[in-house]
Amino acid sequence: MDITTIGTLALLALADSTSFGTLLIPLWLLLASSRPRPSRMLAYLATVAGFYLAMGVLLSIGARLLLDGIRDWLASDGGAIAMLVVGGVLLAGAILTGTRKDAGPSPRLLAWRERAVGAENGPIRPLILLALAATAIEIATLLPYLMAIGIMDAARLPPAAHLGLLAAYCLVMVAPALALLVLRMVAHAAVEPLLRRVNAWLTRQAGEMTAWIIGIIGFLLVRAGTSHFGGVGDVFERLPDIVAG
Repeated sequence: MDITTIGTLALLALADSTSFGTLLIPLWLLLASSRPRPSRMLAYLATVAGFYLAMGVLLSIGARLLLDGIRDWLASDGGAIAMLVVGGVLLAGAILTGTRKDAGPSPRLLAWRERAVGAENGPIRPLILLALAATAIEIATLLPYLMAIGIMDAARLPPAAHLGLLAAYCLVMVAPALALLVLRMVAHAAVEPLLRRVNAWLTRQAGEMTAWIIGIIGFLLVRAGTSHFGGVGDVFERLPDIVAG
């Protein structure tokens, strides 16, 4: 494996490091008013990295065949119709979400954040479950990770080297969140005003950002479904045959 390939893997890992579970949730946790306990944040990030490492190992030893089966189904008429339906529902949900005035996170949610990252003796299980849920939801959307696994498989590395490279990739994925944690701990007073401004902005924009994300995913699904049939008009032309067949 040459330097160019390693550089490509590093760029893919950095792209994955900006995802929902690897950066946005850690940033939200770090915005707690009390200084987060490092052990709790490290437990969250270790769970995220460990989950991705386990998924990478499974995909590398053959679970990718399952993804191939899913892709084959999505390429069929039934899969395209399913994408159209799901995409339409998401677009409708995005419109409804965007028209509601967002009141920001509930006080109960903010109180949970304070307990989750700041308590000395509180249970750590909710953070672990949050990490697992976030990574499980987004694993299929992490195209850079899937591309990276394909590159590693093509390199035909020895099993130990392959596992080590996967582990390094997952470490790079959580590196930005780790850097934010260090900054939060060593320069608490200096970064506190900035974090508060970011927190206030995210709170105000939470509803609109959610609507945009849902809408974009819905649009992509609708476009993929209509592309399978050649366009919107062809969908309605072929729909009776698809239902009958």
